[in-house]
Amino acid sequence: MKKYGLIGYPLSHSFSKKHFTEKFVQEHIDNCQYELYPIDNIEIFPDLISSDEEIYGINVTIPYKVSVLAYVKDLDDAAAKIGAVNCIDIRRENGKAIFKGYNTDAYGFEESLKPFLKEHHTKALIFGDGGAAKAIKYVLNKLGISFLIVTRKPTDSSILYEEVTEQILKEHTLLVNTTPLGMSPNPDTYPEIPYEFVSDRHLAYDLVYNPDVTKFLAEASARGAAIKNGLEMLYLQAERSWYIWNS
Repeated sequence: MKKYGLIGYPLSHSFSKKHFTEKFVQEHIDNCQYELYPIDNIEIFPDLISSDEEIYGINVTIPYKVSVLAYVKDLDDAAAKIGAVNCIDIRRENGKAIFKGYNTDAYGFEESLKPFLKEHHTKALIFGDGGAAKAIKYVLNKLGISFLIVTRKPTDSSILYEEVTEQILKEHTLLVNTTPLGMSPNPDTYPEIPYEFVSDRHLAYDLVYNPDVTKFLAEASARGAAIKNGLEMLYLQAERSWYIWNS
């Protein structure tokens, strides 16, 4: 039996477990299972892997995407530059587990974003500067799209929501929400920007996917903007993980 799984805390619900369990059935993949490993301390991670030699791949979610780097030194280019890992490939050599870390969030975001990009999408606003924004900034840099970070509290590298002006919105036609604003069970929350200056030249991308159309996306769509939620990004990052574990 080959086991794969997700570490994080808490893990009350998981897209990954549902996705992979259905995948194994639909694609007739035998002798594989995907489990949840809710660990309340990242220091437990090495013992978890060493105690079960059937584990060949791990996904990583909040709050361990950065702290797991203490145990995973071999990184692919994206994970190294982003400074966060959400996929770990595990190989066994002489009874010892060998780790390599990847960031498939970046792959998922890039591949789901590119079909929607137009020539005028050369500047972006990124709402939020937490862990989720790391992969977004990496991808935009890779694609040559400059960006401004927008946050609730002042920092040296961001502007405040109340500082988003008509001119800034006119120039920055790609809008990316990396915050949990709008996520169920708080669907009425959204990044507070002057939506009256959003137009049909804008593309609004929300990493939130529950509900399907957040208030952020609804406000942008009402002004003619193209919209995209984060569900495809999730599917793509999961499939990229499967590719890595089996290549």
